[in-house]
Amino acid sequence: MFFSILLVLIATAGGTLLNYLYDEDAPLAARLCTGACTGFALFALLAFLFASALGLNQTTLALSALALLAPLALLTRPKIKDRVREDFSYLLTGVKRAILRPSGRSTVYFIFYALLSVILWLAFDRAMIERDGGIYTGYVNNLGDLPFHLQAIQSFARSANFPPEDPTYAGARFAYPFMADFLSACLVKAGATLRQAIFIVNFVLAIALAGVLNRWTLKLTRERIAGLIAPALVFLSGGLGWLLLFADVRKNEGGLFSLLTNLQHDYTIMGAGGWRWGNSITTLLITQRSILFGLPLAVTIFTQWWLANKKEGEEREEGNGGKGKGKKKKIKIEGQQEAVTSNSLSPFPLLPFSTSGRRMLAAGLMAGVLPLVHAHSFIVVMGTGGLTALILFLVEKERAARMNLVRDWGLFFASALIIAVPEMWFATHGSSAKAGMFLGWEFGWDHGDENVLWFWLKNTGLVIPLIFTAVLWREEKYLVRKRMLLFYLPFTLCFIAPNMMKMAPWVWDNIKVLFYWFVASVPLISLLLAHLWRKGAFPRAISIVLFIALTLAGALDVWRVISGTTEFQEYDANGVAIARKILEVTPERALVLHAPTYNPPVFLTGRRSLLGYTGYIWAHGLDYSARETDIKSIYAGGAGAEEALARNHVDYILVGPHERSYMPVNDAFLARFQKVGEAGEYSLYKVARR
Repeated sequence: MFFSILLVLIATAGGTLLNYLYDEDAPLAARLCTGACTGFALFALLAFLFASALGLNQTTLALSALALLAPLALLTRPKIKDRVREDFSYLLTGVKRAILRPSGRSTVYFIFYALLSVILWLAFDRAMIERDGGIYTGYVNNLGDLPFHLQAIQSFARSANFPPEDPTYAGARFAYPFMADFLSACLVKAGATLRQAIFIVNFVLAIALAGVLNRWTLKLTRERIAGLIAPALVFLSGGLGWLLLFADVRKNEGGLFSLLTNLQHDYTIMGAGGWRWGNSITTLLITQRSILFGLPLAVTIFTQWWLANKKEGEEREEGNGGKGKGKKKKIKIEGQQEAVTSNSLSPFPLLPFSTSGRRMLAAGLMAGVLPLVHAHSFIVVMGTGGLTALILFLVEKERAARMNLVRDWGLFFASALIIAVPEMWFATHGSSAKAGMFLGWEFGWDHGDENVLWFWLKNTGLVIPLIFTAVLWREEKYLVRKRMLLFYLPFTLCFIAPNMMKMAPWVWDNIKVLFYWFVASVPLISLLLAHLWRKGAFPRAISIVLFIALTLAGALDVWRVISGTTEFQEYDANGVAIARKILEVTPERALVLHAPTYNPPVFLTGRRSLLGYTGYIWAHGLDYSARETDIKSIYAGGAGAEEALARNHVDYILVGPHERSYMPVNDAFLARFQKVGEAGEYSLYKVARR
């Protein structure tokens, strides 16, 4: 466990130091959050390259850690060394002042982020639960996803899955963005348990997401309160489902408090009634580990776009101005202190990169790793980036400024594609996925029989009305500045396109793009709420009511999980025991046959599966019908069973409750094979090669 924690600290430290190369004015807290997600991405990429050549072992982890220590060399540059020293000095001074002479502002900040950290800790702690020898999850939406991620993690950590093939569909290229699971596999190899490896990665990335959301919103809005509100709106997202609480209270004999101790259903997503949006924690960040990895990287990229393309006046106003060569100033911006300098800190004196060029280069390099981190995030970043560049070019009237835009955005796209193109080729070359299953016209996303307008109102609540209110709000001038609005416009495509077509076999998966529209909308809504908060007692009360209406449904769903109301079994003690036996008696690249259900014990081993859960095999664009037919034929022991075993190169056969409930099992046929493992109702047979 110590080595795994050390790797996390090294990756975070390396990413944080690299942040000094391109982000001159960031406070230390923002650097640490950015450093965590960028350091994780860099560590995972380097470790994957080393593991592809050497295997995933201690040598690979040590080499990757040493590579992430290389940024320590930046401390030999006086300007960066001084900046690091000042950042830590200011942080320590701020902590001391908050303890000895706490102000209302510092107290609010501390309570808010302490509470947010506790909520995230408790929420991610229940993603995987170990009890009485079995494995459980607190999230019903995680029932199918957790075993898949366990299979992916173990395939790297215990089953030498290099080059990666889909562990749930043996022989096919692993087209799913696997870097989050590979990173957890590195921690498993470093000594962490499966549960610890999942929790550590998830929790650190969630905290990083909160930090980068705060800074992005602060930079866009120049409003400290808005920066504070934004992470809460994202993590507690939900629609109008909280209205159902009133009916539930009337039905509950014990009243509201009794109901809250035992909530019987979710309030943001349900199987009936047209509730499909869900809460970000319970339906996305816990279940879709790839978006949890990709989202903070994408928000960091958006922040660098904004900072790289600001005007001179805005630059001075936001704290990057100053006169005098090498003169450093402390400028207070909406309650946040940031160290700024007027001259370049570039560690590359021989390369002609301006401050904006370094930001765009860094953003491009981050975007380049996204295809293996989260493909939908890569699509969103490149698509919105192209539209943003076009809009800025069209509205810019000065020729010199236009040339600078072409230079900086060209640097972004070139650096992104240099890294991304080989990754995309790697992920798609020889893929068995059918491209035609991913695209098709379908209006209104997952609205079913609901009226589309009512569907979106009930699912996102006040989000859309408040976006229009923020954009149209005008007193002496518009609340949303022109440049902020121009930066927001490309993200509306993340709402329009998923409402016009499906982007995956399962149309609900469009949420992976739709959610970026919501995240981009949060700064506008946060700005409006902050503006109301500052206008007096009555508008402040309205701001509070609006905030509660935006977050209550999501808060109920999160509370339902962290209060322990929900718990679902993935594996019983015998399932865990047979998984240990499989690891003990089978070689790393063995193919173990099992029923194509969502939670076979084989998934705890990472050993190759002929066919995993057909639901997500279909969602990945793979045709499973022939393999499913062969599996049923083998377990039935019919005339073609032996031929099917040979054709699919099956090494072992698992028989247990899953197989017996899924299809007929011919025990007499299986008895001809050597039994090499047993636990409760589970038996493992070895298929002799002829």
